[in-house]
Amino acid sequence: MPAAVILAGGRSTRFGEKDKAVADLAGVPMLRRVADRIEGVIDDLVINCREDQRESIVDAMRDYAQPITFAIDRDPDRGPMAGIRSGLAACDAEYAFVVACDMPFVDSELVSYLFETAHGYEAAVPQLEDGWFQTTHAVYQPNVMVEACDIALEQDERKIIEPLFELDYRVVDAEDLREHGSLESFENINTRREFDAASQRFRP
Repeated sequence: MPAAVILAGGRSTRFGEKDKAVADLAGVPMLRRVADRIEGVIDDLVINCREDQRESIVDAMRDYAQPITFAIDRDPDRGPMAGIRSGLAACDAEYAFVVACDMPFVDSELVSYLFETAHGYEAAVPQLEDGWFQTTHAVYQPNVMVEACDIALEQDERKIIEPLFELDYRVVDAEDLREHGSLESFENINTRREFDAASQRFRP
């Protein structure tokens, strides 16, 4: 029974005053677009957010087909690693896909492939041609990743890549990813200009 964690607790300072997670992306809140695109490959959804976001996110996720659990950031300014830790700690699944709320082009076929390749490992992490590990678009065994994040946070380590090195993980390279989905899945939206451009792509 695979699960997913959507990370929505960031402050999104480059986006402006409005909460990026629930910004209206061509008629649908951006977080809901992410959730809708992965609905068919998960059985449970965890949303990691701040307490002050909860009400607007509940509204955005109204009538979603899968069960939803909220993982509230008690200290929301510790960065994405803390968000991953909180979200995965709320998962009961053997494997969970972690994705940022600003990745509205996430490809469900690619997510399904990441779940497949994670079996026998503690994580399956994409690595694109630029060499960056896509840690906020990866599959993890929740319990071991939570432990690795705890170790890193206790050491005041903020680099999101650090917990990964404590895991037995499989790298999924760009060539392999192209064979099983679209690399558009990794596009994220940080600015209003990027948001407006993405909105045009969703309009009929």
